[in-house]
Amino acid sequence: MFDGRGFDGRVEVLEMWRNANAVCFDVDSTVCLDEGIDELAEFCGAGKAVAEWTSRQDLFCKYGMFSWAMSGSVPFEEALAARLSLFNPSHSQVQDFLEKRPPRISPGIDELIKKLKDSNTAVYLISGGFRQMINPVASILGIPPENIFANQLLFGSSGEFLGFDTNEPTSRSGGKAAAVQQIRKAFGYKALVMIGDGATDLEARKPGGADLFICYAGVQHREAVAAKADWLVFNFRDLISSLE
Repeated sequence: MFDGRGFDGRVEVLEMWRNANAVCFDVDSTVCLDEGIDELAEFCGAGKAVAEWTSRQDLFCKYGMFSWAMSGSVPFEEALAARLSLFNPSHSQVQDFLEKRPPRISPGIDELIKKLKDSNTAVYLISGGFRQMINPVASILGIPPENIFANQLLFGSSGEFLGFDTNEPTSRSGGKAAAVQQIRKAFGYKALVMIGDGATDLEARKPGGADLFICYAGVQHREAVAAKADWLVFNFRDLISSLE
């Protein structure tokens, strides 16, 4: 792992980063400072209950089991459904949330994405969160809707919560890795980088997927994930300066 203090493969890591044709970013606790579902749950009055599920994920990750959704105990889609069932957000609640809680983006992410786009590097957002909450983030950063891979909340004709679209690859265990492989296959990128904070982001580094995984620990430092990363950064300024 390259952490800025020295690494035998530093040259190779930097070269791959600088020559990337595409960069895929996780959203929660990476592009944004918050965990979207936790924020929405808190807004809807179920913050504590849902946060307990999220902390369970972090606990498994800390002790090397990555996430409860990938440890074999609870599949990701079941864990997602369970958290949503604790508050069943209506369409009006989600709209109210979006109006009253604008996204808080991580320091430097806007500059980094602009720099990547200026060098004709394709940028994608890949998240286990929801499009309704990620679309405003993408709009701020100038990322087109077709470059978003995320889940979709579903509502009935009266705005009642129905669930989420299980056809989205990110709705299932291994979904981010599948999305990255899909992107690479569709566009034939020669060098693709994944940046995120969690085990599902690390999972995207595999044959046919990401060549390089950069762990961003500026919001959450998940040690088990960081230990397996190609590069650990705590500030997006490190990535920006490496491109200059």
